[in-house]
Amino acid sequence: MPRLPGSPVDLPPGPLLSSIAEKPDEDTPAGFALGVTAYGLWGVIPLFFRLLDGVPLLAILAHRAWWSFVILLATIILCKRGAAVRAVLANRRACLLLTISTLLIASNWCTYIYAVSIEQVVQAGMGYFITPLANVLLGVLVLGERLRRLQIVALVAAAAGVVVLTIHGGEVPWIAISLVASFSLYGLVRKVVAADALVGLFVETLFLAPAALAYLGYLSATSTGTSTAFDFERDWLLLATGPITTVPLVSFAAAARRLRMTTLGFLQFLTPTMQVGVALLLFGEPFTASHRLAFPLIWIAVVLYITDAVRTVRRR
Repeated sequence: MPRLPGSPVDLPPGPLLSSIAEKPDEDTPAGFALGVTAYGLWGVIPLFFRLLDGVPLLAILAHRAWWSFVILLATIILCKRGAAVRAVLANRRACLLLTISTLLIASNWCTYIYAVSIEQVVQAGMGYFITPLANVLLGVLVLGERLRRLQIVALVAAAAGVVVLTIHGGEVPWIAISLVASFSLYGLVRKVVAADALVGLFVETLFLAPAALAYLGYLSATSTGTSTAFDFERDWLLLATGPITTVPLVSFAAAARRLRMTTLGFLQFLTPTMQVGVALLLFGEPFTASHRLAFPLIWIAVVLYITDAVRTVRRR
């Protein structure tokens, strides 16, 4: 969700969780509230981007990158993490990996905003349902992890859902596939990079900030896309893309220190569930015959994924 997130939808849990040293043995009320806040905000984020209908896609992306950078810069200064940032920037391998993760998260942001603008939130939600399973597959293919039996069945069910949607719907669900690919690959890169959640995210926005500022300057100079005249509602919404991006991430990072991994695993499906609900109930997107065939397979995969996670934790 996103997520995700996504994020979310906007960012995946994996790269943030990988930086957490403490793994709590039991859930706390504060942790649960923070987790619901993070995933809930990612779940309703389509409503926010729908308010920006008519603003060019790249303009929204540039504002989101720039204002996120401003907020994270202030956070880095307040938390006195400058030394950690300098250490990452001095590490050539870390910079290379964070450059790759920057391109991946920018691609994910762009694809999701585009999905909202063309009324394909249901397909985007399907992508975020599948993302945790894609993370499992990448762990096997890249990190040499072993698949358990239920995980194999879950992956087969999710793949079958995508195939059904492709064949019955007559087109490849490229939005869902793009979101899954960018989100899961982003999580993989952030898992292996030598940077914690806050510092890594700040460096990513630092890399995006010059291009974002240059593009916003170009729009202002050429009056392209959006009018340079002051528009109270539009301008405040564009400014809000910063906190809309960073607040769920901060909430998630705080929740992850106060919740068990299995609880976070359950909560991450709140985001795509809410996004699909928003698309069907508020946006009036159609739930086609193809969706009715594909989504049960996706939900079966999700149930199997959660069942396997619970069994694994109980054994341990």
